[in-house]
Amino acid sequence: MSRLDSYIRRMQAQKLCLDRAAQLIGTRPGPILELGFGNGRTYDHLRELFPGRKIYVFDRQINPHPDCVPPTDMVRLGDARETLPRFLEGAPEPAVLIHTDIGTGDKTASLRLAQDLAPTIARLLAPGGLVAGDQPLPDDGLEPLPLPEGVKVGRYHFYRRRA
Repeated sequence: MSRLDSYIRRMQAQKLCLDRAAQLIGTRPGPILELGFGNGRTYDHLRELFPGRKIYVFDRQINPHPDCVPPTDMVRLGDARETLPRFLEGAPEPAVLIHTDIGTGDKTASLRLAQDLAPTIARLLAPGGLVAGDQPLPDDGLEPLPLPEGVKVGRYHFYRRRA
């Protein structure tokens, strides 16, 4: 499969998982966390799915499209292994949804990063809160959910925090 085909399938899976998360969350309160901002495409989609909701952005650096610039007070820059635990210490409320797009292009490094972050991600979620992401998150506090129709197993990952 070409890199373009792979990218398109990943974007389709991402959208289907986020759209399903929006259906499952409905009006439940809580902020959303976006881990891996990129240029803001997913952030923009999250704003559309969850109008008026707080969306915190985490990344080493952001290079947003001009239409996708998050408010400065909602951005946490640095290594997520450091910024997420700091955020957890002072988080005003648990997250209802966390989206992770943390793949680095190096499969081993990406899996290691996901493994390092999984316990903190689970603790940041409200009971019943959801995670959709590009890497598997091995944590006993996260229950794998069925993927939406059209998403191939392993292409994206979908979890709910156990109550």
